[in-house]
Amino acid sequence: MAGPVEGIKVVELGVWVAGPATGGILADWGADVVKIEPPSGDPGRLFGRMLGCDLGVNPPFEMDNRSKRSVVLDLSTESGRDAAFELLAAADVFVTNVRPGALQRLGLDYESVAAVNPRLVYGLITGYGDTGPDADRAAYDVAAFWSRGGIAHLLTRPGDSPPFQRGGMGDHSAGMTLAAAVCAALLARERTGSGQLVTTSLYRQGAYTVSFDLNTYLLTGQPIAIGQRATMGNPCMNNYAAGDGRHFWIVGLEADRHWPALCRVVGRTDWLDDPRYADGRARAVNAVQLIAALDEIFATKSLTEWSELFDAEPDFFWSPINTIEDVVADEQFHAAGGIVEVPDGDSCVPMVATPADFHGTPWSARSVAPKLGQHTDEVLAEIAARRKA
Repeated sequence: MAGPVEGIKVVELGVWVAGPATGGILADWGADVVKIEPPSGDPGRLFGRMLGCDLGVNPPFEMDNRSKRSVVLDLSTESGRDAAFELLAAADVFVTNVRPGALQRLGLDYESVAAVNPRLVYGLITGYGDTGPDADRAAYDVAAFWSRGGIAHLLTRPGDSPPFQRGGMGDHSAGMTLAAAVCAALLARERTGSGQLVTTSLYRQGAYTVSFDLNTYLLTGQPIAIGQRATMGNPCMNNYAAGDGRHFWIVGLEADRHWPALCRVVGRTDWLDDPRYADGRARAVNAVQLIAALDEIFATKSLTEWSELFDAEPDFFWSPINTIEDVVADEQFHAAGGIVEVPDGDSCVPMVATPADFHGTPWSARSVAPKLGQHTDEVLAEIAARRKA
């Protein structure tokens, strides 16, 4: 299975997660991705050790670097830079999340590279944007996406300390954004014949993630209140705990539509005629006592028991709050294509799939992540062959 971007040649100069994630998505989708690494390797190769993995595997690195070829080039040397330029001269796409100042010093900024290959699509992920006072500021996603982008604050309940982001959340969404932008630029190249610079930033990605809140503030000057479970104005849109301690979320966004279904499920159809809960406004005014009553009811059965009742009611929308173990055990996760089998010699390794399927040009992973410099000789031989041609 070749994938929709088979034949596209990508050069990646990526570190940690965001840039490699973009290259990894394009590699999954069929592109030939050559990953340039320094002699010390992409620092993302340290993730396994940082996470305390003692089984000889590096799961985060594998996720973002499967199906690529690794070539070691010392870009501090003239010969290393020359080899990089030869790779870029024959490439369709360059992907990087190295800071703009460092790219400038290496001579790998957009203007320099486009002069060699004007058809190249140059994809750049920065922390805070490619212009402005912080354009060259160092950033990880926990800083630019999570903290400065407003997400951490919006997920912090009053009086609590901010929650910790899980690894790579902003990096992976920014990587998907850049992969989409690269594909759009390749489509534009078909019309114009020219490549272009396409950019995104972790900061912009964070702001877009909470654009529901930001756009409300921009258009009204009013922030949306941070919800608290015990006082949610719409008790049909809230999380609860079953008697076995498992949590679930009711997603009755259309309060009037979903209120009768909730009453039927919990066996309190008398609430339908109760003036305290007559409409959405009344339920919001009396939310504290209603949520407390629901808490008592939901504590009487296990989530397995409740799920049978929930699923028997067509207008009752809900979801379990899954652990990682629950996700992996979920039949629907597998049915939805959440796992890809990655070839590793004579066997395959199950990994998380990138979240897009192409039913006319399906993709499949081709190999696990390369060893550092595994393809250096092969790639340099290709460069030499092009010189002779």
